[in-house]
Amino acid sequence: MLSQQLVNGLVLGSTYALFALGFTLIFGVLRVINLTYGFYFSVGAFVALTAARELGANIWVALPLGAVAAGLVAVVADWLLLTRLRRAKAGELASLMVTLGAVLALYSLMAVFIGTDIQRFPFGFVDNSALEFGDVRISTVQILIIGTTLVLVALLFVLLQRTKLGLMIRALAENEDAARLMGINVGLTVAAVSFLSGMLGGAAGVLIGLNFNAIQPFMGEHMMLRGFAVIIIGGLGDIRGALIAGVLLGLLEVLTAGYISSNAREAVAFTILVLTLWFRPVGLFGRAQAKRA
Repeated sequence: MLSQQLVNGLVLGSTYALFALGFTLIFGVLRVINLTYGFYFSVGAFVALTAARELGANIWVALPLGAVAAGLVAVVADWLLLTRLRRAKAGELASLMVTLGAVLALYSLMAVFIGTDIQRFPFGFVDNSALEFGDVRISTVQILIIGTTLVLVALLFVLLQRTKLGLMIRALAENEDAARLMGINVGLTVAAVSFLSGMLGGAAGVLIGLNFNAIQPFMGEHMMLRGFAVIIIGGLGDIRGALIAGVLLGLLEVLTAGYISSNAREAVAFTILVLTLWFRPVGLFGRAQAKRA
């Protein structure tokens, strides 16, 4: 039973890590707390669901469609909501309040047009077969989730470390004014970061929808709470920390549900979050910054 629980926890943790990765990218590079990120999660899941139902698309088509659609929504949302605040150099509280109002409105509109009932992918959308290794059973969906997460994480690291766009993103993360003086197109780079983070959030939405086969408009709200916990536990703006904290959180939630109580599962993330803030406020992999008087 322990081996099976570890596999289930790794699958859940992979989706947490992927979701938190995009959230970390937004905060680490753009220095804003964008609460509409949870909406991108829901958008990705519903676009993939629509593609599967209406177009008969398979997972290899529906997943990229959901991710790209969420990325485009993220670019538009950032431009409409945060461009003016960025020009005015408003603080993080301003972006928090603006995106809070926006995400509540977006969730409400989605609920009006789509409804609040749980919806599911068509039967046979993904092969239901599984591999068995002794007492451990790994389904095709679980393999797909872990494999997709690994591929997307690897591609993101290659983009950030080996491409010109990655160099521009890293420069923007260090200092926006300095990046502008170096000739970097800050507006284009911001749009690229928004698109990448939206894609990651949308892909995570599709994968969570597959894992539980349950999709509804407010599913992003639930994940945003996990996302906050993961990026604080891992260290604000630290991509490596987000990945490790996401996987650890998934493992701990599944083990808690399996060995203690499913009701206690919801408390795991926030218990670890509080302990982290008490004993290591910068997160597991964050670094304290010295402030000059």
